[in-house]
Amino acid sequence: MYKTHFAFKHYPFDNTLRSDELHDSDATREARSRIRHLLELRGIGLLTGEAGSGKTTLCRQTAAGLHPNRYRVCYVALSTGSVLDSYNMIADAFGLEHFTSRSAAYKAIRKAVSRLVTESRQYPVLIFDEAHHLHNEILEELRLLTNYRMDSENRLCLLLVGLTELRRRLEMAAHASLSQRIVLRCTLEGLGRDEVGGYIEHRLRLAGSDAGIFEREAVEAVALASNGLPRRIDRIAHYALHAAALEGSRTVSITHVEHASRELAP
Repeated sequence: MYKTHFAFKHYPFDNTLRSDELHDSDATREARSRIRHLLELRGIGLLTGEAGSGKTTLCRQTAAGLHPNRYRVCYVALSTGSVLDSYNMIADAFGLEHFTSRSAAYKAIRKAVSRLVTESRQYPVLIFDEAHHLHNEILEELRLLTNYRMDSENRLCLLLVGLTELRRRLEMAAHASLSQRIVLRCTLEGLGRDEVGGYIEHRLRLAGSDAGIFEREAVEAVALASNGLPRRIDRIAHYALHAAALEGSRTVSITHVEHASRELAP
């Protein structure tokens, strides 16, 4: 409804943006720089953050910026099943067939990694998103999967992405071997309160609107209610625009933001 009211080309706070249209913040720039360093090391990295902090978006943006002739990025969204299930998801990402044997899958994936490095001169990057759902056994298998020539050579870069609880979980004694091999630990923070206005304006401009739809007090209210988390900013801003359109208002006020926050309250 409000797309017509505000003459947007598309809904400004949906999740359909291209990677080159995504908003950059101090936190995402730092995290992206650190992930690129991980790629140089070809080691194991850990990216954590609250739900809605933009972890998946950051991975998508970083992957899109890598040269396809140099890197082979394999993205696994979620695996809550067995080790074999996880191996088959990795096999899918590498373009391999499905396997009925855990050992056969393990050998085939390692062979594919070695072939990429030695023959194609590509560096494989395996991104495991929602990794806080992985069973302990799978985490251990992923560690073994990255072990080439008795730790003397890194061929597979592994990035585990998940909620903050994953970081605490990997600090437990049961995961000591994996934890010791993690060369990057990065926590993605939300936007600073002074960055929320720029984020909102960026999304509005992409939708074909001039800045200024959100009043200053409304922006401050969004920042406070969202805790700077991009996904929550998007949802609050979406509902606030809807509330403004229902009233026939051309601007979003603090009252509209408060109404949106109540709509989204658990």
